[in-house]
Amino acid sequence: KNGAVVVRQRCSAAFRYRSTPPQLHQWRHEQHASGTRRSLRPASSIGRRQGVDTESWPFRAGRLQRKTVRSIPHHSNYPLEWLVSMKNARSISVCIPARNEARTIGPIVRAVSSELVSATGLVDEIVVVDDGSCDATASVARDAGARVVLAQSGPTSPAPSSASSPRSRGQAGPDGCGKGSAMWTAMLESTGDILVFCDADIVDFDIRFVTGLLGPLLEEEDASLVKGSYRRPLGAEGTGGGRVTELMARPLIQLLFPHLAFVRQPLAGETAARREILEQVPFSKGYGVEIALLIDVANLCGPSSIAQVDLDVRTHRNRSLEELSLQATDVLLAALSRCPQSAVQRGASVHANADPLPILADFPGYWRKRVQGR
Repeated sequence: KNGAVVVRQRCSAAFRYRSTPPQLHQWRHEQHASGTRRSLRPASSIGRRQGVDTESWPFRAGRLQRKTVRSIPHHSNYPLEWLVSMKNARSISVCIPARNEARTIGPIVRAVSSELVSATGLVDEIVVVDDGSCDATASVARDAGARVVLAQSGPTSPAPSSASSPRSRGQAGPDGCGKGSAMWTAMLESTGDILVFCDADIVDFDIRFVTGLLGPLLEEEDASLVKGSYRRPLGAEGTGGGRVTELMARPLIQLLFPHLAFVRQPLAGETAARREILEQVPFSKGYGVEIALLIDVANLCGPSSIAQVDLDVRTHRNRSLEELSLQATDVLLAALSRCPQSAVQRGASVHANADPLPILADFPGYWRKRVQGR
């Protein structure tokens, strides 16, 4: 029996090698010979979390059991020339949800347009979804080379444009349709077979935020969703960013979705996916869209279909605590709406601090100490 397993594993490895495009083999050999390609760590198995019933949700039907966690390659593993050679007949859309990002949207669009659209043809279109901006976000993006559309939360509910929004006249008005609605609109308006989403507030944008995300989707047919992984500085500090991720998203995932705990940046706005996958999952309207897509794609295709790429450092406009509170609420609602009550109870039961301390009124010796202390 063990011998048969070994034979099947060797046959599977040989098939994967034969099915890999020859130009990729040649490129890999050249990179390894020159010492410029980083070796990838072998995939490790997902361990079963203590106290989690692997026969029930979210491990139903054994679909998510015995899967492997992908290694996290560096974005430099996917050079631009190789990506162009692997694109073939597939079309690629870069989609950028934006609201009041006139200061940063221009350099982002110009970089993608000049280096990935005009120079190489890797990207076929740039779609900027304006979610009710009251500044010049739409005009700046259009002048830089993007196609600009208005976000909508349904077939007939576009967000107010910068010219007609009450906010542009200094009056109170709506804050737009939400990030999830903007991403849904990008799906509706774009034409690419592969969609790359990037946030519009990145101040150190480089094409690695696009090329790195495309690598796993062009190299591996079983990769469904790619999340960016990076260090997030906070102000002058080298670390400390991603406050909603660390204080809300990670604890939620560790307790309720432990099979996704390997994802380093679950709320990363830099993400890419195949259209046929995104067409089958619902989009949350607000900031909970990122964790919602992560959970839904994992349920649809399995956690092993989720890839990550190291994009080094990402610097963006840091939000106030008031804004982050709204984002954290959206993340919480999106996660809780995707797990049954039994998962919540099970997640609490495996946490070290889940068991409460005894009520003092019922604690033996409490009243004796009280009497003695008088």
